[in-house]
Amino acid sequence: MSNVKAVIFDLWQTLIFDNRELGRDRTRLRIEGTLQVLQSHGYDFTYAHLREAYRECYRICHAKHDKGEDYTFNEQVHIFINNIQGHLLGQLDKQAIDRITYHYAEAFFDFLPPVDPDAYSLLSSLHSQGYKIGLISNTGMTPGRLFRRYLDSLGLLDFFTVLTFSDEVELTKPTVEIFHMTVRKLGVDKEDVVHVGDHILNDVVGAHRAGIRVILVGDAIGKEPIENPEVHVAKLGEVEYAVKAMADSY
Repeated sequence: MSNVKAVIFDLWQTLIFDNRELGRDRTRLRIEGTLQVLQSHGYDFTYAHLREAYRECYRICHAKHDKGEDYTFNEQVHIFINNIQGHLLGQLDKQAIDRITYHYAEAFFDFLPPVDPDAYSLLSSLHSQGYKIGLISNTGMTPGRLFRRYLDSLGLLDFFTVLTFSDEVELTKPTVEIFHMTVRKLGVDKEDVVHVGDHILNDVVGAHRAGIRVILVGDAIGKEPIENPEVHVAKLGEVEYAVKAMADSY
């Protein structure tokens, strides 16, 4: 008989909460930092020009995500730079590229998304009970290495056995393989895993395609209920009870 041996978590809007205002502030810092670097190298681009290059980079990355794939973080920054001006990447020295990459990444730490107040107690309890804990995240405009730093600063990093970030594996949810590779690294069978997330397509449909049961967290407002999870809870603090109930009833 199968049991629950491992729990995989989504990151955005499950363990941490982001919003449009924080995203806009990070975008502004990325563009302002890049503008300063380019001006120091004699380029005379406007903020509006860089903003459009950033938006085009987002569109290109989003189209890649729609295929279940992702760019590495450095590739994403390079796309942004070349959208500013064709072949600009080849005209800049390594120091300038590194400085732009720094501004692009570190904007995350200037406008941090708050962590769910139940995250620490939940992860600590699951870990103490012997569950293996994993994480799968589509990283967007922030590299996985910064999420590791943030989780470490919150005292959460050591609870995770495996962390899978899309920019590092070049795959995105809801692709089946990003779930399967995480399960393999956890060293358990997929039948013994529960995935916890907030998104109908990425988390519910993606995990189900991979043969993994799901706990959906939150109200999923504005998300078409194209597939139902095994369990639906209102908040993260209810996940531990749901995991135990799923294990007992399986």
